[in-house]
Amino acid sequence: METLHPSDPSRIAGYRLLGRLGAGGMGVVYLGRTDDGELAAVKVIRAEFADEADFRARFRREADIAARVDSPWAVRVTGADPDAAEPWLASAFVPGPSLAEAVAAHGPLPLRAVRVLGKALAKALRVMHEQGLVHRDVKPGNVLLGMDRPRLIDFGIARGGDHPALTSTDVIVGTPGFLPPEQAGGLGAEPAGDVFSLGCLLAYAATGRLPFGSGAVDAVLYRTVHDEPDLGPEVLADPELTALLRTCLAKEPDARPTAQEMDGALSEDTPDAGTAWLPDPVVATIAERAAALLALPGIDETVADPAASPAAGSGGQEPSRRRFLALASGGAVLATGGGLAAWLALRDGDKAKPPAGAAPRKWVIGVHADLSGPQKSAGLAQERGVRLAVDAFNSRKDKPFTLSVVTADDAGQADRSAAAATGLIADRDVLAVIGPTVNASVIPCLELYGEAAVPLITVSALATTFSTTDRRSFFQSCPLFTAQVAAVNMQLARNQGVRRLGVLCDRDGDNDTWQAVLLADRTLSIFAPDATSYGRVVPRGTRDLSPVVTDMLAHGIDGMFYAGTPTGAAKVAVALAGAGFKGPRAADYSTAGAEFLTAAGPAAEGWQFLTPYTGPEAPEIVDLARAHRAAYRTAPEIWTAEAYDATGLVIDRLATAAGGGARPARADLLTALAKGTYRGLTREYTFDDMRQVKGNLYFLHRVEGGRIRYAGPIAQPTAAG
Repeated sequence: METLHPSDPSRIAGYRLLGRLGAGGMGVVYLGRTDDGELAAVKVIRAEFADEADFRARFRREADIAARVDSPWAVRVTGADPDAAEPWLASAFVPGPSLAEAVAAHGPLPLRAVRVLGKALAKALRVMHEQGLVHRDVKPGNVLLGMDRPRLIDFGIARGGDHPALTSTDVIVGTPGFLPPEQAGGLGAEPAGDVFSLGCLLAYAATGRLPFGSGAVDAVLYRTVHDEPDLGPEVLADPELTALLRTCLAKEPDARPTAQEMDGALSEDTPDAGTAWLPDPVVATIAERAAALLALPGIDETVADPAASPAAGSGGQEPSRRRFLALASGGAVLATGGGLAAWLALRDGDKAKPPAGAAPRKWVIGVHADLSGPQKSAGLAQERGVRLAVDAFNSRKDKPFTLSVVTADDAGQADRSAAAATGLIADRDVLAVIGPTVNASVIPCLELYGEAAVPLITVSALATTFSTTDRRSFFQSCPLFTAQVAAVNMQLARNQGVRRLGVLCDRDGDNDTWQAVLLADRTLSIFAPDATSYGRVVPRGTRDLSPVVTDMLAHGIDGMFYAGTPTGAAKVAVALAGAGFKGPRAADYSTAGAEFLTAAGPAAEGWQFLTPYTGPEAPEIVDLARAHRAAYRTAPEIWTAEAYDATGLVIDRLATAAGGGARPARADLLTALAKGTYRGLTREYTFDDMRQVKGNLYFLHRVEGGRIRYAGPIAQPTAAG
């Protein structure tokens, strides 16, 4: 929890505010306390949004819908005022982690716990559906694990049958990865959609993975509509649960069970009270959060409440410690060791006063990377970029502070990502983190960084959808946008004259393969109206690609775009060379590298890659390359320059947030990163509302003389004409 800002109110109606639980573009969520000691999460909307009639109507609808959900398995609304100058809504505070946070920190739940959770949430949905309500955003981040029971939260986009739709018909509402196929296709939300989302949630709880994968939004939605879910060996070990989840995840809404039928199909008992159904590490986390209520912070006077005195600011009476003790003792031992201390440190933030005589705090940037696994070359390249940026800053005579670097290695493995993040978060000197290296490592750590308000800036994790996760502190400096494939089409069709483009999707590639080929086909005519495409999809496990290449040549292709694996790209290159094909050839950037060059041999010559990273020969990074050679006796690798820029961005905003040299809180740096523009070596960094960099650039690389050589930036794609 973050301390109140001077501009924050000290009281909202009958709630004395104790601190900030979170903040976003729309408003702030505070921890409040009533005069009788009850705690509440108080959501307050900024006045500028409240001035919009449609927005105020939506907020009034949310308050009305939330008040109608009367279930022990849903968070209870305790008050609301949609007509206030700054509308607010209060709900009972649950001092426990979200399901997403628990899985990220401690791994998948045991199957019995998954069944218990499913039964509890089915009961919550049953109450909603009987009231004519649809939640529309059932996901792990909207399930809180409390001392007494799990609860469904956040009815902000729920829809009631007696309320007109207040959103545009072409806007998809919900979270990709949990969104049912019919909503992904733009149809309205129905109760069956909540059941589909619950099926996705339970699959995630059992495996720690999304059943339709992560990646770019279009790719996730495409797989949701067309692919079967990946339930993994964890779920398949329970045939009964497997059968139930498959019916929940049926493509047709009518084939899914109702929430009532799902409740009946799960034979486990719902938890009457307590946490005995959860694994011990999760119980310990819940107990820590409950125990922390015994040490609630003092209430500080704020500018918005200048007349408040210590006595008046107490809200009339202190909360009942007996109530908190009783809550915290409900089935778990109170934690008093490092876990509780860490949580209290996060709650108090960086502005907590150090003990008398303590050494001055350090200013540290963390690197969360694959330093020993399959992507260690990229991870090490990024670590070096971070260190070079820090060294450059520290060499300045006018520097307002001195920086240092610490690293955490997750070996590129999702199951090691949470531990790496936890270590960096626990170091209270770490102000921001660069990383992780790969997409798979992002999901397990986002909830942890978000809860701690530690800014996380990714460089080479390019997916644009991580679905379950808390994005409060997440920035993407190189997100994969549709512009990447549009740049491919501009290069092949407009610049190199391709009029019949072969588009080959190899399903052995990663989850973004679908998006690459789908968008290549969709955007081709934008750059060459008379151009057409011929596409083929190769099933997973296909070893011989030559028949597919022969078929594509027979259909008159004069250019090729391949998305899949480096080995597959090499097979296509060899097949095309054997057929004497001389047209332009390009592959998805993920296939570029030594593996492709070695496997393709001379057939690799002339192949092109459009990448989100620059090259070591780029004139923009000549000084960085010189410093890299001086420090490491080699030229920089790919992603070094991008990591250097991301670190430069953090340093620039850190200096701004520090003002006259005072150490900022992590949350202050988080706010500063979202504002303004920073000009790095490789591009300009300005973030949109999703904290993804705007107008990401792409760079052309071409195989020449057996090497992949940098050929320069690609102009921003524009329509033909």
